[in-house]
Amino acid sequence: MGQKTNPIGNRLGIIRGWESNWYGGNDYGDKLAEDDKIRKYVLTRLSKASVSRVIIERTLKLVTVTITTARPGIIIGKGGQEVDKLKEELKKITGKDIQINIFEIKRPELDANLVAASIARQIESRISYRRAIKMAIAAAMRMNAEGIKVMISGRLNGAEMARSESYKEGRIPLSTFRADIDYALDEAHTTYGRMGIKVWIMKGEVYGKRELSPLTGMTKKATGKSAASSTPSGAPKRARRRK
Repeated sequence: MGQKTNPIGNRLGIIRGWESNWYGGNDYGDKLAEDDKIRKYVLTRLSKASVSRVIIERTLKLVTVTITTARPGIIIGKGGQEVDKLKEELKKITGKDIQINIFEIKRPELDANLVAASIARQIESRISYRRAIKMAIAAAMRMNAEGIKVMISGRLNGAEMARSESYKEGRIPLSTFRADIDYALDEAHTTYGRMGIKVWIMKGEVYGKRELSPLTGMTKKATGKSAASSTPSGAPKRARRRK
């Protein structure tokens, strides 16, 4: 079973949490379609910001969109202008109040979505797929990954017949539910057609109870007016000179 299913879906409720968190009644289908629309818009709008995941939470009147990224500065913009603009755009799409949270990915070499996207963009830039994959594997292992596997499928090097190649280093225990395995799929659009890239990254094993949140271990970034503040709230104020 572990070899056939999506490793993230296979671990939901065990060591992984959901990326849509809300209760649905008769309007379940509408909320699900709206979530899909929000994700597609954010990923398209921020295609150059190294966005990994878009997590959506809902209350009665508020939609909270949490974006995990390796380049938070691009999303926030100068003084929080870009994130405020994105908030207004999402508000027009959904017709609801929007709150945006941004979390920084400290080690993008261990994020399967970012690794797969990086390999795909390099292939589109006519870099050898073998070189791109080997560089990604070496970078992940330098960041103390326990294992990484990359599979690429398509007309490799412009061959007449499509084929698949796999590259692996370390261990990827897909049938071990406590194994923290990240997984992603991306596509490279080349002159020969589309190439599919799948990435599995083994980060370690989880023992005992764990918070079921995709944001575990990430750093939240200030957005909006708080990002524009020149003096941090915890900074000491300058003492006044006595007359």
